[in-house]
Amino acid sequence: MAKVLGKGLEALIKSHNTEENKRYAIGQISINKIIPNKNQPRQLFDKKSMDELTKSIAEKGILQPITVMETKKGMYQIIAGERRYRASKNLGLNWIPAYTVKIKNQSDIMEFALIENIQRVNLNAIEEAEGYAILRGKYHLTQKDIATRVSKSRSEITNKMRLLKLPPIIKDSLRNNKISYGHARSLVALKKSTDMIKVYYLILQKNLSVRATERLITNKHFNKAKKNIATQNLKKIESLLNNYLNTNVKITINKKNEGIIKMNFTSIKNLKNIINKIQK
Repeated sequence: MAKVLGKGLEALIKSHNTEENKRYAIGQISINKIIPNKNQPRQLFDKKSMDELTKSIAEKGILQPITVMETKKGMYQIIAGERRYRASKNLGLNWIPAYTVKIKNQSDIMEFALIENIQRVNLNAIEEAEGYAILRGKYHLTQKDIATRVSKSRSEITNKMRLLKLPPIIKDSLRNNKISYGHARSLVALKKSTDMIKVYYLILQKNLSVRATERLITNKHFNKAKKNIATQNLKKIESLLNNYLNTNVKITINKKNEGIIKMNFTSIKNLKNIINKIQK
């Protein structure tokens, strides 16, 4: 696990029966003295998953202590294990086994909370992205630093953080598992929020798979590219007519490929000259 977690919980918490690690102790702590981490990366606690954990704790107890740090007010803030804490509280337990650690760097608290959630029960993709954003914005870690801390590739950190560009309605949908990370990652490629939302509703209405969504978005890009090429060709035609007729020419085309050609003339004589050139 130490290899997987990197500079994670096991880098902080050694085996509790060694004397070398004097900065922590394991024991029972009153649940009433425990407070959640305000920067907890997990915002959505799945009911089914929580029910299963609560049942497991009721039957077998808490096999893995939570990790906390003592605050100045004599309370204990959770670093890792909020799901176990919530389940224990729901069961009406008065005490919970916990590792107490001393941490000077506040960014380490967020880092360990992220790692614990990622390793034990995968965070929702948007929650993971928001956690990385806190590490970057509040604690000034680079994406490379974050990747090293959580043992993920830098590209994966980048892709996750791009999800923060999604419109709120799509982020909420991802948070509530109405769409998958694959869907969301495809939608980000559209750049414009209006396009993202249009395709998002199509995903819901037609129950599109990730692959189907990718094909749809690729076609949108292709159609947009064709439209850009058509626009460029129109500009060239307008320029040719401007030079030949010696007047300002404007061409507009609608979706049905129907359109209007507008030409300006400054006098009747100028109009006759334009007509003569057209007739030629």
